[in-house]
Amino acid sequence: MELTKAIMLAGSGIALPVLAFIITFLFRPGAILKAYNWYMRYKLGLVVRYSNFGSYRFCYSSRGTPGGAAPSLLLLHGFSATKDMWLPVVKYLPTDLHVVCVDMPGHEGTSRTGAEDYSIQGQASRIHQFVQSIGLDKRPFHMIGTSMGGNVAGVYAARYSAYLSSATLICPAGLVYPKESEFIVRLREMEKKKQENNQQEESIMLIPTTLQELDDMLRLCCHNPLNLPQQVLRGLLSNRLPNNCFYKEVFMEIVGEKSRHSLQENLHLITAPLQVIWGKQDQVLDVSGASVVKEVLPHCQVEVLDSCGHSVALERPRKAAKLIVDFLSLQQGSDENTKKLS
Repeated sequence: MELTKAIMLAGSGIALPVLAFIITFLFRPGAILKAYNWYMRYKLGLVVRYSNFGSYRFCYSSRGTPGGAAPSLLLLHGFSATKDMWLPVVKYLPTDLHVVCVDMPGHEGTSRTGAEDYSIQGQASRIHQFVQSIGLDKRPFHMIGTSMGGNVAGVYAARYSAYLSSATLICPAGLVYPKESEFIVRLREMEKKKQENNQQEESIMLIPTTLQELDDMLRLCCHNPLNLPQQVLRGLLSNRLPNNCFYKEVFMEIVGEKSRHSLQENLHLITAPLQVIWGKQDQVLDVSGASVVKEVLPHCQVEVLDSCGHSVALERPRKAAKLIVDFLSLQQGSDENTKKLS
């Protein structure tokens, strides 16, 4: 009898957490997704931290300490994402690398201020403040940016070249693309309709408000379908919806005249060794942009990934990590040879 009671108690001890998980997944799927990211950060050894520059607060996650043989890595995410978008890539990076993933201005845990901080130039300035706030400016580091973050990383490399050892731009925004992507074509159509008819604004593909729009956005960003369960989609949408007004404000800044071609206008000022990674089937920012960078900076290393869209960090994280590590090793080898010759 006592044994039976013990088994029942043990069973209930397991059943209650499972039941709580099921209820949360059904009614608050967004919370489950946040808990999953927390677990992945814990598993990968990433710790969430905060730093301040005056009254401005930055949120970031980091692993390791600076000062090793390789430079520190600072990773900048894309529009409407967070520092956690890099988790799949960090999984495949060597654990002895010092890795820092920061929430871009206004995103997730980093301060929200105003439009002046959301332009590409404004974001680059804030990121330099972040670099100073955590002491990354003490030694040249490697910067990685994707999409909007790639635009910011490129402008940062042009403005603050002395602080960088090298940089990686993944499907960067901010160029004049020889071939327009599906997203750019739709964006132009939307702008044209608005000017001609003065009609109510259409929804922006990268700022979904419904499950169908979210599914359309994921299909646009990923070449390989994710086929996510409906409840996971609900969780993603519920986490995004409260931020949509902010996303729109940022979007209007980065596609405006001041920021739309920021990277293009600053390419010739980049002196740090540069790597460009692009998904061949990118429907957001066409892969033809890689040739634009190569034309201005002929010594940059360009890698085009087959069967991959705009979300390289999600679709090809292992390959992206390997390309970055190989590029870092190549730069270290070049530095050592230069020292020997001198």
